[in-house]
Amino acid sequence: MIGPGMRLSSPVAATVSVVPGRSQSPPDPSPDPPPPRVEVRRSRRRRRTVGAYREGDAVVVLMPARFTAAEERQWVDKMVARLEQRDSRRKPSDAGLARRAADLSSRYLDDRAVPSSVRWVDNQQARWGSCSIDEGSIRLSRRLQGMPAWVIDYVLVHELAHLVVPGHGRDFWRLVERYPRTERARGYLEGVSEANGLPWNDGD
Repeated sequence: MIGPGMRLSSPVAATVSVVPGRSQSPPDPSPDPPPPRVEVRRSRRRRRTVGAYREGDAVVVLMPARFTAAEERQWVDKMVARLEQRDSRRKPSDAGLARRAADLSSRYLDDRAVPSSVRWVDNQQARWGSCSIDEGSIRLSRRLQGMPAWVIDYVLVHELAHLVVPGHGRDFWRLVERYPRTERARGYLEGVSEANGLPWNDGD
């Protein structure tokens, strides 16, 4: 499993049953979903860049400490809208994740890793991914959604490798490093963790 470091609504269809001889009023439209809870984190180390990601049921917006209240409101609105737009384009499914895991196992692990299930979860705040060797199940944190595909692939390969070699010994890392972007992905996740004040442990 990997310790850290970056999650909308689907339309609801309303149906009306018609009773002969009785007038029907259209149903009240479904209320709009409530806006997400927003947490602003300011940093003196940030100069101009603004970032945002989902953490549980909240949207975390990272911005420079020098921003005014007006700039904060402007950037919060912009980043929340950007996140929702991005998430509407890519709603990763568990089935898609399982297919990706099977492909990676075939390409880099000689089909030796065959998980019983692979899915996204919301309850992993201290890990990027986890593997239950006894059950053969793999879980990836939804905070990975929105990160580059090659980073998600690395976490998948890492967890898949546990099904072949338990622990984090030399044989384990030899398997993981068959994935060509291993070092780059580890650096990316370490950077995200450091930027957000989160613990980093790639050998959990």
